[in-house]
Amino acid sequence: MWRAGGMSAELGIGVALRAVNERVQQAVARRPRDLPAIQPRLVAVSKTKPADMVIEAYNHGQRTFGENYVQELLEKASNPKILSSCPEIKWHFIGHLQKQNVNKLMAVPNLFMLETVDSMKLADKVNSSWQKKGSPERLKVMVQINTSGEEIYTSPLSFCEGKHGLPPSETTAVVEHINAKCPSLEFVGLMTIGSFGHDLSQGPNPDFQVLLSLREELCAKLHIPPERVELSMGMSMDFQHAIEVGSTNVRIGSTIFGERDYSKKPAPDKSTADLKAPEVAQEH
Repeated sequence: MWRAGGMSAELGIGVALRAVNERVQQAVARRPRDLPAIQPRLVAVSKTKPADMVIEAYNHGQRTFGENYVQELLEKASNPKILSSCPEIKWHFIGHLQKQNVNKLMAVPNLFMLETVDSMKLADKVNSSWQKKGSPERLKVMVQINTSGEEIYTSPLSFCEGKHGLPPSETTAVVEHINAKCPSLEFVGLMTIGSFGHDLSQGPNPDFQVLLSLREELCAKLHIPPERVELSMGMSMDFQHAIEVGSTNVRIGSTIFGERDYSKKPAPDKSTADLKAPEVAQEH
């Protein structure tokens, strides 16, 4: 059995990536036939890892990478070695985005997707900033849902963050707003972190079930085919289960890159007003 984290550093990124991709395909094969036949996207989360490790993963075929903090993403994506060695790289932002950091995020080279839109105001700000950038392509965005109903808080102590996201009841209204009022954005799916450490022997993760139900409700109300609404759920500890129940986008870091050294990490994108208590991060 492949362990989450640790082993990747010993075996090398190429071996780790192959093992993860094999597990992804095994999970796809176990997926019920009534789910949309969407090949899951693997987002390699390179948080705290150096540019050389991103380039190594890219050289082994990985193209999509994710980061939690705007400053770290901007520095990494702007790194001359990455820009020259990884021309087809696609960056996902998967952390909580404060409105004062939107312009900085929009300046990230090769930004492909923002997975964490959690309000109409944030959507408006992102839309305006992306418009000013003058990109010929719309920015792909997901709407983040707080499926577990946990309190929102953040902490600088462990470089972890609590659960952000919309209450499930507001999902349709925000998606409608993006589709109607944000012409520079392309709504592509729903994202959740979910409760940490769910015991699968007790049945499917209820947070994943909530996201599945929300997609069904959203598609019915807005007349969108289900295959056009992605689900971003699943991390190193539970990505196979997430794919089996319908995830189309999994965020995996330590299983590919090894455990993180937070002593080398830049300060999180947050203000002191947000600080309360430690929780789990967006990816494990």
